[in-house]
Formats: sequence, C-alpha cells, structure tokens
Amino acid sequence: MSITVVVGANWGDEGKGRMVDYLARDAAYVVRYQGGNNAGHTVVNDFGEFKLHLLPSGVFYPNVVNILGPGMVIDLEGLAAELDDLTGKGIRPNIRISDRATICFPFHRMEDGLEEDRLGKNAYGSTRRGIAPAYGDRTVKKAIQVGELLYPERLEARLRQISAWKLERLESFYGKKDLFSIDETVAWARTYGDRIKECITDTSVMLEDAAAQGKPVLFEAQLGTLRDLNFGIYPFTTSSCTLASYAPIGGGLFGHGLDRVIAVVKAFSTCVGEGPFVTTMEKEEGDALREFAKEYGAATGRPRTIGHFDAVATRYGVWAQGTTEVALTKLDSLSGRKILKICTHYEWRGARYDRFPLNAVLEEATPVYEDMPGWDEDITGVREFDALPRTAQDYVLAIEKAIGCPIKFVSVGPEREALIVR
Repeated sequence: MSITVVVGANWGDEGKGRMVDYLARDAAYVVRYQGGNNAGHTVVNDFGEFKLHLLPSGVFYPNVVNILGPGMVIDLEGLAAELDDLTGKGIRPNIRISDRATICFPFHRMEDGLEEDRLGKNAYGSTRRGIAPAYGDRTVKKAIQVGELLYPERLEARLRQISAWKLERLESFYGKKDLFSIDETVAWARTYGDRIKECITDTSVMLEDAAAQGKPVLFEAQLGTLRDLNFGIYPFTTSSCTLASYAPIGGGLFGHGLDRVIAVVKAFSTCVGEGPFVTTMEKEEGDALREFAKEYGAATGRPRTIGHFDAVATRYGVWAQGTTEVALTKLDSLSGRKILKICTHYEWRGARYDRFPLNAVLEEATPVYEDMPGWDEDITGVREFDALPRTAQDYVLAIEKAIGCPIKFVSVGPEREALIVR
C-alpha cells in the first residue's frame, strides 16, 4: 500500500488539481480531507476544462473511488451543482461521502457575508461561502453531520433547534430579524440531501479495507500552508488544517504512515484574499503576468495578487508540510520575461529573516531578491528537463536549492500530460 498526500506549499491556487488529476491514474481512492467549496481546483484533461470545488480531482477516472472526507464542510446545493455539471458533460463521478462530514447551510453563507460586511476594511477576504461559520458551528457542537440525512426525524428536530439558535444569534449580533425561514431550511436539507443519500457511508471502513488490501490512496488538500488555521498568516486564513499531517484525521484513515507528501509550488508567487504578501510585483508587470497566466480565483473569479517567487514563504511551507518532493507549476507562464527574481530573505527594521515570521513582521517586511536571466522560448512542448532552455533549468535548480527540497515534477502547461518528470 502507498499513501500520498498532495498539498499546497503557499497561499493556495498552486495547481494541486492538475497534479491530483495526473497522479490519480495510479490510485484506487482519492480523498479530500478538509475545506469546503470556498476554493477551486482547475483541471484540464481530455474531457475539457473543469473547476472543482468539493469533488476530489480524481473524478475523471471511473475506476477511482473519490471520497469527500469527514474533515470537510459540504454545501449540499453546491455539490449537487458540481455533479450536474459533470454528468451534463458525460462524466459520472464515482463518489462516496463521509457520514461524519458536516453540512454547510445557506445560513452559514448569510452569516459569513454579514460578518465580512461588519468588518469593512478589516475584512478577512472570505469567499462568503459560509466556511468559517460552518467550522465554527462544528467547534461549538451545533453542526449537522451528513450522516444525519439518513435519519429524517432526527435531522429535522436538530435542524429546527439549531436554526432557531442561529436566528437569535443573527438578531443579537447584526440587529436583523427573521433573515431566513426554518421551514425553508429544512426543505433545503431534504431536497439536496435526497440527491446524495446513496453516496453516504462510513468512508473510514472503505479506507481500512483498502489499506488491508494494499491499495494506493491519494489524499488531496485544499488551499495551502499559508492559509492553514494554525500555521498560516492568521487571521487571514481558512478555518481548517491544510497540512499533510491532518490527512489521516480529516480523511479518516488511522495507523498508517504517509509515504509521499507532494507540495505543489507555483513558479512565481500568487495569492487571492487578504493578508500580507511581501513579494508583490509592480502593478504593470503583475497585471501583464496575471492576464497571460490567467490568474483569477477558481471559486470567485477574483484577480490574484502577483508576486516574484518567494523562497522564504515556500521554504516554510515545504517544512510545515513535511514535504518529500515538490511539483513546480506554471513554469511556461514565465517565458518571455527578461529578468526573474527569487526572494531569498526578508528585512525588517534592520533585521534579516530567513524563516517565515508572523504578520507583525510580514506587514512591514521588504524582500531581498536574487536576479536571474529569463528565456524567450515556448516550453509548453518540452517533456525532458534537459530539453528546457539552460536559463529555465537554472531557475528551477535555484528554486530547488532555495527551498531545500527536490523538485520532482515541472509543469509546462495546464493539460494532464504537460509535465516533466525528473
């Protein structure tokens, strides 16, 4: 048996979906182990281009079982829309949903938006998909587990009780009464719950059976290290653990070590959402690269902030993930750039920082760069590392040295096979 985890080393949007889609060919199970539909994984393959938000990126292989794990918060309506989109294109995903995952309700979305509006200029940059309130309710024991959809009477009783509590809180916090209907909320749960009932199961049993039979399992993370609740740029983080070490918990497979941790890293730095970002490019340069590389959020369409490669942040991300190997994506997007910059360390008030610090430093830190020559050639057709332009090879090797971890994969295009395996 082999257990592989694909994670993001940075702020998210590194290209995890394209890597999982590639690696899933050799997996029996692909497991999403945290997060909700507040981010997206873009996949380009023979079927077309897709943006997945809740579904694991192994859904294009009919023999692969795709699991939405117990660590997730699942918007039933969003999941139904994703399934409809895929089946409408002739793809019938083989999915199972953990009975211990919890449901993200419309009132969670409402609460998320109200809080961002209240915060104003101090907002966290939430996608307003309800993820933080959904995880918050799990913590205070007011969440509904997906498995409760199989017990309608219990579901309705608990949902009515929780909805009444939620209405009281919304009125108390935001001064707004009767923001949603309890009856409509119950009907929403029934309508969309009926769509997925046959997929709900104890997925841990499935994974234990897979382990006993020596089948390969691939865990898929959402977002990246720097959005992790504990080790990210708090409070500008997501509300779950994005680290590989959480995969056995959020995925529900215990007593088995991780064989590989593949951290996905973009060949330049980007982020979407709020929070400090040290290596931001000059506006004209960043705008041009954003358009060329199509750097817009897969979930919201928000333009990503574009930066030079941040080796300080990436080295930290690689460390926190326990990375065994790196997948470097979007190298092809840098073709035609005369000078490339790698941030080797930060400076703040006369001090030098080689290790990623807290926001108190990040918000005022300045980057120190190493300049490297670029290349003009189109590299999208290259499949051997030695066939890359010498300056492209040097750039990859410089990143590898700066982050202290071997780069196993180099992506030169969004398509499944546009990949160099070293």
